[in-house]
Amino acid sequence: MVQYRCTVCNYVFDEELEGFDFDKLPEEWRCPVCNSPQNVFILLEKEKIRKVEDSSVSDVMVQQMVEWGVQFVFGIPGTSSLGILDSVRKNDSIKYIQVRHEQTAALMASAYGKLTGNVAACLTVAGPGATNLATGLYDAKLDHSPVLALTGQVKRQLIGPGSFQEIDQHSFFEPMSVFNKTLMSKDQATTLTILAIKHAILKKGVSHIGIPKDVQKLPCKSEIISFKNNMPNMALTISKSLILKASQLINKSKRPVIIAGFGAMNQGKKLLKLARKIDSPVVTTFRGKGVIDEYDDLYVGSHGTIGSTAATKLVRESDLLIVIGSSYSEKTQIPEKRTIQIDIDPKMISRRYPVELGLVGNSSQLIPELTSLVDAKNNVEYLKEIRKLKKEWLNLLDNEIDIKMAPLRPQYIISVLNKKIDPHAIITLDVGENSWWFGRNFWMKSTQKLLMSGYLASMGFGLPAALAAQIVYPDKQVVCISGDGGFTMVMGDFLTAVKYKLPINVFLFNNKQLAMIQQEQMVENYHNYQTELHDCNFADYAEICGGKGIKVSDPEKLPEAVEEALSSSEPVIVDIDTDPKRFV
Repeated sequence: MVQYRCTVCNYVFDEELEGFDFDKLPEEWRCPVCNSPQNVFILLEKEKIRKVEDSSVSDVMVQQMVEWGVQFVFGIPGTSSLGILDSVRKNDSIKYIQVRHEQTAALMASAYGKLTGNVAACLTVAGPGATNLATGLYDAKLDHSPVLALTGQVKRQLIGPGSFQEIDQHSFFEPMSVFNKTLMSKDQATTLTILAIKHAILKKGVSHIGIPKDVQKLPCKSEIISFKNNMPNMALTISKSLILKASQLINKSKRPVIIAGFGAMNQGKKLLKLARKIDSPVVTTFRGKGVIDEYDDLYVGSHGTIGSTAATKLVRESDLLIVIGSSYSEKTQIPEKRTIQIDIDPKMISRRYPVELGLVGNSSQLIPELTSLVDAKNNVEYLKEIRKLKKEWLNLLDNEIDIKMAPLRPQYIISVLNKKIDPHAIITLDVGENSWWFGRNFWMKSTQKLLMSGYLASMGFGLPAALAAQIVYPDKQVVCISGDGGFTMVMGDFLTAVKYKLPINVFLFNNKQLAMIQQEQMVENYHNYQTELHDCNFADYAEICGGKGIKVSDPEKLPEAVEEALSSSEPVIVDIDTDPKRFV
């Protein structure tokens, strides 16, 4: 029996019982429970296997993972995890992706969770393999991405006295995990696996299971537990009186502003319907970029450190903020104002300031309910102001573009990428000055997806995220925008793209500097020190790895180089000599 799970509300859809092919549903089909779009559904299983006969603990764990929708394992083979690795090899319903560094495996799993809402696993050995996962797992923890981390452990009888590659793994993983256990008995094989995945999904974080080497081999006959009927439905509803109160606050406002965060993703059409009814501009957080088509008249840019002048002015002068799915990062700089806040996590309500009204629930349900209750406005002057401010901001960005300067100006590079990248592309963003220019100057379409390291802001995120995205969506264009600093932290895993024939496009802003740190030193009146980077010809590196390399030093050659990369069937690095100075 084929089943699909809605990653928003956990509704399980039995395809065969409904009598049609899920893959051939019309695009506008939505979850029958929470009304989320079809693209949030993930495959749970292709066949039910109720018992795993004559099997090991590892076989049972892997089959239980498959039953609950885990499709990918990222990792590096090693001594203390060979039992789990071999069980993955024997199971045709799960795929193992070998990487060159465990940090990449964990970042890929984190990116996979952000992209799909589903759980992927990262697998490694005890000791150094486990510690190398930390950066990627902390990224998942802080950005609320569901991840299953599986680590080998020394034999049970060797735990404690300080054996080879033994560390106190339970204590090490405790701060970064929502679930953290060591599997000490064959009787725990299904229960701990289920609890780990359930915690990762419901608490949106990292679940860790350490598995001693000897336990992995133990014979185990255990019933595999179905996902369906074992997970609560997350289609939450709240009192109609609260939604009515919110609508009354909106009706009284003269200058409402909607601020959409990552929690509003996949709700763009509903968001715009509300915005148009109440004549409200839409501002996003950085992670919220792409929630609606940014070319829409009502979109005025992001808010905060990479924000637009239009967004800043409209938020500052608003009389009501409607904040949806935002964690109120200090980088977003949402001010203390009269606010209606919508979030699925009650801990986010009034996280920084008191709010007039907090609505806890799925934005997929609350936005349409709110839209149906508010009065339609006809604020012609406000709409004129919104359009005027957006035009002024776009003119400012256009005036910064210099198509002749070498090294190439970041604004020019972004303007070319804006025109050339596919409307349905997945864009992964590394951390550094390249991200600052992207957030400020790139205008996303609602059909594009953006992956980034939000709260941890870890350099090196872009490449692993691109690998994960291309694996999940092999037919989509995947673009990684990175700097030379961030890319070199994980550049060994460009070999992973070559090995698995993943045609990712890496656009490298090569300014031979840790340019953001250079700027921060200047702002804080420090001497510029140790930000210069030894240059590498990354185009040559791509060729040596077996991919495609393109070097760009002449600004006139950039459009042609971008087109050549995007049309390639190989993994590509476009090494762009970039001006390290923020403004000229």
